Amino acid sequence: MSASGGTKAIVAALGANLAIAASKFVAFAFSGSSSMLAEGVHSVADSGNQFLLLVGGKRAQREATPQHPFGYGRERFIYAFLVSIVLFSVGGMFAIYEGYEKILHPHELEHWYWPVGVLAFAIIAEGFSFRTAIKESNDLRGKQSWMQFIRRAKAPELPVVLLEDFGALIGLVLALGGVGLALLTGDGVWDGIGTVCIGVLLVLIALVLAAETKSLLLGEAAGAEEVEKIQAAAVDGDMVTGIIHMRTLHLGPEELLVAAKIAVRHDETAAEVATAIDAAEARIRAAVPIARVIYLEPDIYSEVEAAKGPDREATPGGPARTTGH
Repeated sequence: MSASGGTKAIVAALGANLAIAASKFVAFAFSGSSSMLAEGVHSVADSGNQFLLLVGGKRAQREATPQHPFGYGRERFIYAFLVSIVLFSVGGMFAIYEGYEKILHPHELEHWYWPVGVLAFAIIAEGFSFRTAIKESNDLRGKQSWMQFIRRAKAPELPVVLLEDFGALIGLVLALGGVGLALLTGDGVWDGIGTVCIGVLLVLIALVLAAETKSLLLGEAAGAEEVEKIQAAAVDGDMVTGIIHMRTLHLGPEELLVAAKIAVRHDETAAEVATAIDAAEARIRAAVPIARVIYLEPDIYSEVEAAKGPDREATPGGPARTTGH
């Protein structure tokens, strides 16, 4: 996923949310609407989230160090996970609390035209931000559905902005419904109910983001298409006759680690094997440019050993070794 595309969507969302937050707080000050207060805090939380994504993208560009030899690409995953925490706590839980208080202690809305006007403005601004995120995402998602794109994307920025903007638009509709029903019935409880609904929506979106970014933090393999390209590029049928086993891991959204044991002929010299490995690495990088860290181990393919299946004791995440007494 292009970092520049994600940055453009983030900046658009940040500008929209800062303007919307200011207008919502003004509307709350004049009307006393809890929906406006909850939505204002929601926009502030979203603005903070977009700032976190920009910081994460900047810090991920640092050069590798002896202490962090594979670089800092995963910083983007960490900051995206922080976004889910902020959205859950500052956005969702605050809105639920504020709505609960408004239901217990309702009061009529004052200067109703403030919240209605601000909500109309906010829907237009959020719609612009959402449109930008959709446009940037369409260049990358290909034939994937939106759900598949959000679940499979290795760069977290666009999925985060998409979900935030989608949640913001739904939240604005809920806020408009709560304010409208409060005005029609003269009962401020409806404003509180709309606020609680906004909070529940934000909590659900935060949980989805947390689950997806947790998977990225744990470490995800390359996509099926990339794995096929790597396997096809590694084997030339002459010096490298096959892949015995292979592991891939995203060190960052645009950096992939490839570790594989490759089959070579038993009569090749060390120099020939080294040349074959260098050539295989070059072919892999040409086929999958984000495969920047490649470790290839030569071995002689054995049908007897292959028939035994993978060694669980030697597999990361396999059962722990035990020692006898």
